[in-house]
Amino acid sequence: MIKPNFKSLLLASTLILSPLANASLEDAQLAANEGRFEEALHEFNYLADRGYAPAMYELAKMYEGGFGVQRDYRKAAELYEKAVKKVHADSMFALGVLYQEGKGVKLDKEKAISLYEMASQKNHPAAQFNLGVMYANGEGVIQDYRTALSWYQKAAANNFTLAQFNMALMYYEGLGVPKNLEKSYIWNTIAEYNGNMDASHSRKLDERNMMPAEIEAAKEKADAIYAKIQAGLYAPDGRL
Repeated sequence: MIKPNFKSLLLASTLILSPLANASLEDAQLAANEGRFEEALHEFNYLADRGYAPAMYELAKMYEGGFGVQRDYRKAAELYEKAVKKVHADSMFALGVLYQEGKGVKLDKEKAISLYEMASQKNHPAAQFNLGVMYANGEGVIQDYRTALSWYQKAAANNFTLAQFNMALMYYEGLGVPKNLEKSYIWNTIAEYNGNMDASHSRKLDERNMMPAEIEAAKEKADAIYAKIQAGLYAPDGRL
């Protein structure tokens, strides 16, 4: 297996205003999803002007993606920044991505890490995953596989499949931890349960070097961990 270069997730809650505001936000989100961008923009703008952080975030996504408006990364960054000041985790993550990519803002990977850390403190799995990637690649920080694995574990516990797959790769390659084929198999299996086809392929590669009894035991462990993750009861402690 080739030593991987991990890639961040480039994805593009909340201040409570009133039940009406939440209902209006949901209506605007539905309009955006259905391509009724003018209607969505009107409602997002209305709520954002009144300081509603989720609406600022949704409006920023419209500008970032160029949905119903001309794509404008700078405008998106400004809106995310306003929502970040209102402690909105999704906006922390989204703004971190812009800083990591240098879109609409000056490229600043240290700033990206800071924003991902803020979002991670609010248990944002995509931010936890991106921190794992940046530590694994030494992007904006000194490369540290052990810290990368720690962040992947947090995201994996939140059932984030890309983190589960990257954990399997780290155990397979012995990055920051001793090589462990069983753990590689376990996390590939869990990621495969979540539909990750790369993990399915890697799990089959693991099996080539395992005895039938080892495969059976590892699958039982994978099933037990996955059940705990699904129930929100899994807390990584470094041992499985």
